Amino acid sequence: MSTVERPPSGSRIGRRQFLAGSIALAGSTLLPMARTLAVPGKDELRIQRLAWAGIRLQLPQSTLFIDPLIDQKVWGAALADTLVPVRDPVGDTYVLVTHAHGDHYDAQAVADALAHGGALVHPAGTNALPAPAGARVRPVALWEPQLLGEFTVTPVPASDGYGDPQVSWVVSAGGRRIFHGGDTQWHGHWWRIGQQFGPFDAAFLPINGARFGFREPVSGQPGVLTPEQAVAAATILGARRVIPIHYGISGMEKYVEVEDPIGQLRKAAREKSIDLQPLAPGAWVDWTR
Repeated sequence: MSTVERPPSGSRIGRRQFLAGSIALAGSTLLPMARTLAVPGKDELRIQRLAWAGIRLQLPQSTLFIDPLIDQKVWGAALADTLVPVRDPVGDTYVLVTHAHGDHYDAQAVADALAHGGALVHPAGTNALPAPAGARVRPVALWEPQLLGEFTVTPVPASDGYGDPQVSWVVSAGGRRIFHGGDTQWHGHWWRIGQQFGPFDAAFLPINGARFGFREPVSGQPGVLTPEQAVAAATILGARRVIPIHYGISGMEKYVEVEDPIGQLRKAAREKSIDLQPLAPGAWVDWTR
């Protein structure tokens, strides 16, 4: 597997955009037809929130999913989210997962998304099993950009509440850059990520500040970003808008999220220049705000 050299801090030009631009420049004198090369514009990238922490990024000829979830058994009645089907990708299809816990690596959702082929991309050191039949599987190392069709994706550090391997994802596509946090908790890598890749057009951040009682002795500390921490992370990342994910669990004794996570998020962001866009599962990001 080849390693792509990391661009200078703040660079927002992907390899495909650079090549297309170079060819088009040469075409002004040598290759007139090269001007017809199409690079997806900002208006062409659409992003849909799925259930729990999942999202779909859609370009006219390709689809990328991150942490899709369709298995009702994962949370049962504790999660009120509508489970959005993922059997209808357009064009070349890719699935990224942040880590191997069942609410982020749903093998059935991955199999549905890649039913007609595609690639499953996961952090090196995790066991994303079972892998869907016929799909290409690619483990990737931290900080190593990967070109997936019109998407450039980079796994960046994250911290799991149990210490299990996990990443967040930086995705560049259609002239935009987004951050997907998985279910990370607060850590010290935010500044480096922001300096290397920011600013971001959108950050999908967990906000439920869940406290776990599954392992003893119980810490009583949040194993996921709290709403206040999510706003702090978004500020460091330079995120123009935050779409909250990974919240909405109720009725569980050993998994307790903060009270009114959306209300607390609004309060924490009140004096920040961040556009909050809470989305119901199935809704699409509004870039016009």
